[in-house]
Amino acid sequence: MIRYKLKNLVLVCLFATSSLFAQKSETVRNVVPFEENWKFIQKDVAGAEKPDYNDNTWKTLSVPHDWSIEGPYDRNNTTGRGGGYLPGGIGWYRKSFTIPQRDAGKKIYIEFDGIMANSDVWVNGKHLGQRPNGYVGFRYELGPHLVPGKTNIIAVRADNSVQPASRWYTGAGIYRHVRLITANPVHVDQWGVFITAKDVSDKSAMVNVKTAVLNESGSSKQITLQTALYSPDGKILKTSESKQLIPAGKSADISQDFSVNKPQLWDIQTPHIYQAVTRILSDKTVLDDEVTTFGIRNFRFDAATGFYLNGKNMKIKGVCLHHDGGSVGAAVPASIWKKRLVALKELGVNGIRTAHNPMAPEFYDLCDQLGLLVMDETFDTWRAKKANGENGYNLYFDKWWEADTRDVIKRDRNHPSIIMYSVGNEIRDDLSPANFKTFTDQRDLINRLDGTRPITMALFRPNSAKVYDNGFVELMDIVGQNYRESELVAAHESKPERKVIGTENGHQQEAWLILRDKPYMAGQFLWTGIDYFGEANWPSVGNPAGILDRTGAIKPRGYQRQSWWSDKPMVYISRSAGNAGGGQGVSDWTPADFDTYDEAHVQVYSNCEEVELFHNGKSLGVKPLAKDASPFSWKVTFAPGTLKAVGKNKGKIAAEYELKTAGKPAAILLTSDQTKLSSNFDDAALVTAVIVDENGIPCPNSDNTISFKVSGAGRINSVDNGLMQSTESYKGSERRANRGRAVALIQANGSKGKIEVLASADGLKSGIVTLNLVP
Repeated sequence: MIRYKLKNLVLVCLFATSSLFAQKSETVRNVVPFEENWKFIQKDVAGAEKPDYNDNTWKTLSVPHDWSIEGPYDRNNTTGRGGGYLPGGIGWYRKSFTIPQRDAGKKIYIEFDGIMANSDVWVNGKHLGQRPNGYVGFRYELGPHLVPGKTNIIAVRADNSVQPASRWYTGAGIYRHVRLITANPVHVDQWGVFITAKDVSDKSAMVNVKTAVLNESGSSKQITLQTALYSPDGKILKTSESKQLIPAGKSADISQDFSVNKPQLWDIQTPHIYQAVTRILSDKTVLDDEVTTFGIRNFRFDAATGFYLNGKNMKIKGVCLHHDGGSVGAAVPASIWKKRLVALKELGVNGIRTAHNPMAPEFYDLCDQLGLLVMDETFDTWRAKKANGENGYNLYFDKWWEADTRDVIKRDRNHPSIIMYSVGNEIRDDLSPANFKTFTDQRDLINRLDGTRPITMALFRPNSAKVYDNGFVELMDIVGQNYRESELVAAHESKPERKVIGTENGHQQEAWLILRDKPYMAGQFLWTGIDYFGEANWPSVGNPAGILDRTGAIKPRGYQRQSWWSDKPMVYISRSAGNAGGGQGVSDWTPADFDTYDEAHVQVYSNCEEVELFHNGKSLGVKPLAKDASPFSWKVTFAPGTLKAVGKNKGKIAAEYELKTAGKPAAILLTSDQTKLSSNFDDAALVTAVIVDENGIPCPNSDNTISFKVSGAGRINSVDNGLMQSTESYKGSERRANRGRAVALIQANGSKGKIEVLASADGLKSGIVTLNLVP
């Protein structure tokens, strides 16, 4: 819940610096995490919604929580291929809480960022509602059903038992953040602040803030809406006041305009973030307050020349991402997403497609902060079912699409990172003129709620569906197609007024060249950025399509992508794991069998003008960068020692990369991606254990079982090795090494002190790292 604590802190700091605002009242909105001390049971039980139900034998835990990732794996689990053979079923959560007498008569809400899936929520036995879609955030009002000063009980039933429900892993339970909101009857509506900018340049911009204010009191209220804009460095820029009389039980939409001089534009290199502070006053009493982050930028898609951000023509170099975080399942600490997104950006990625559903709110915050362009996608299915997900959202689309779409757009529309919406992925419904309304209804709703971003969808075999001929694609702002890049080229060139983008693409060189060489191709999104659970045939439990594995390690194909997408000089060596070109690409100079490995097929990925390869100090020749972006290739007679690649630009060394042959395993090299750790869910340290020889060279053929032990104020969240055929538990303390490597995710369970992590294996010297706890 870092995100919400930070916003509250920002409010206090900003109010202290503003002469416009009155003294902050103690009656102002209160937003607190509602995540500790839940009771949980992984089965269906009768009567658990009732306040007097006895849950003493249930497990006590904190949310976010994904019980499915705890396993066990079973080929016969009903989730099947799509769910990665992890369990489905029903889980119940209960939590007791009190509210103070002073909050009687206030508006009290519980807000969930997502419950997987088919959730029902009760408070004190009163049913508040149901939500089938596990990816959509929602809230319920609790106030009328609460007893101030006494114990209240909230109960949640999450039903993931109707399977197969998805073509990929969904997780199960209250797997995203939850908060309790206490507000006055006059307050800003949920997601009620909408900020847009027009006439944007580096000299000026016009910023509009629309605020929806609700009066849920019993009488009319004369209110003053105060809004202040703050620069990315925290300085107040502009303020505005608007007075409005709001009748009882009604709402008002109040619009305020701000002229900003010399705006700091949000860009992929400089993702500047502004803040708007909203306050509602009655006389001098503050009734409500809210902080909204936003960015100032302009973008456009051009049919002939593709995508422009702040006037600069660029290619969207994107990846598709599912929502699981590897060993944590669907309950993903924000720090895990940050590590992954930073690694992807280092490889040249500048775009993300949320495949095929909305992500958690903090995911978009990170994309805003890191400068990543987002295609925000709503649904994988409409009415037609898909194989391995026959009992998915298609069962609920007709009843729920409008509410789900509305909530997604209103929640996400202030994120500067989002540059387009997609309303479907490979939709199998009939897209003939008789059914155009299903698309146009979604498109028109989004335009009413936002209207600042184009709308697309990921077309599936459009030539077979005849959507290039029957008028369907003319309904789309941008034509998006999955794979078959030459078809998309032909669709544009037959009608050059069409704006086009690759919504899902393979890793092949041919696909990249089409994006590189066709000016009208706005971008592409690789399938995928990161390996994910599900969509796999046993004994595999996940899909290895990523350029990162699920532990965040970069694969050789990731470095190939970097050689095409990044401007930073780089060089990287990959060799065939098998003799004479057999097997997958690996980055080591230590064959599994020295006796049979004599001819190494070596590929060097580099964006340098030329590369020279050295084997044990002897040059194997200099090769120039190919015009078609092919890797530099050599056939090398294997001998132990060193293989080194040197990339040069204009005759000067720009990048180097070296592989050395490993000796016998001798020790565990233990490292952490961070040395400081705070005690909240969203902070986690990734500790990596690598088996090395006596000289510290990694031993890629070692598969020792590595045991992790934590002492001090910490705990092991999960362990992993990235191997898709492994069915070991993620919640234990040991993991068999995969190519000499395993990881442990460490979280704090205290507020001060140190955490010591020890990694050991039979016959190897142990490794130790120490983490310091910070507030």
